[in-house]
Amino acid sequence: MTNMLQKIAGMAGMTDQVIATDFLISTKTAVRNLTFALTESATPEVREELRKQLNYEIEAHEKIAQYMMKKGYYNPSDLEEQLDVDLKASKAALKIAD
Repeated sequence: MTNMLQKIAGMAGMTDQVIATDFLISTKTAVRNLTFALTESATPEVREELRKQLNYEIEAHEKIAQYMMKKGYYNPSDLEEQLDVDLKASKAALKIAD
């Protein structure tokens, strides 16, 4: 039923893009927060654990970014192309809102 509704709304490929974008943003936030926590930690043991988690999040971000680039959802080195992707996503979101 969900696929049918997505096709009717003209969003067949948008769900994947939305989920991937949300995941990418979440990993960026995790990297930022872990970096802050790392600078505030008081013990070597805590710093080591935070570094491990930070490395995990950086690797996750890389995998998600590569996936999105391969799919054409994310173009960090081509701002014109990224603008086109963002405009299409914005128009789809506005369609849903109507």
